[in-house]
Amino acid sequence: MDEVELSTVVYLPPEEIYEFLIDFPRYANYSEYLTDVRQHGDGSPGTQYDLRLAWWKISHTARSEVTEVDPPARIDWKLVKDVDARGHWAIEEVPEEAPEGHETASRVWLRAGFDPSSANESAIDLPRLVSIGWVIKKIKPLIEKEAKRVVKRVVADLEGEPRPVELTLHRTPDSV
Repeated sequence: MDEVELSTVVYLPPEEIYEFLIDFPRYANYSEYLTDVRQHGDGSPGTQYDLRLAWWKISHTARSEVTEVDPPARIDWKLVKDVDARGHWAIEEVPEEAPEGHETASRVWLRAGFDPSSANESAIDLPRLVSIGWVIKKIKPLIEKEAKRVVKRVVADLEGEPRPVELTLHRTPDSV
């Protein structure tokens, strides 16, 4: 399983961050490759999302599902078709990391992992002479970059303005 896991500190309590993160359809505002999100449910376990992704000459709709929630600490998800992928958002209050002028802080973790060998080549309409292996090789380096972009944009929205965000990378995809 290829994985990326990163974290950063947000200057808000876990409850506010959790309520923001559980509103998954807004993620299309943060991602370069996620163009549309359709929600089927209320955000609780079992809620599914159709995720319209576009990169290069390829577009595909993946379906994710919320598998477990532990408010305000964690939201777990998985893809339910085409590739074995799963991850979570985790939130931990860390008031000792709050800078002067802020009452509290929370460490927010984003983890995403996928098994490249599980990709269903027939599920994606690939251009002629392009293999799923080639696509995976090209996409793997984008995963970490995209995770960083999403987290930085989420922090800016949560806190109401952009700021330099220090990201801690805990895991990177294999062979990137």
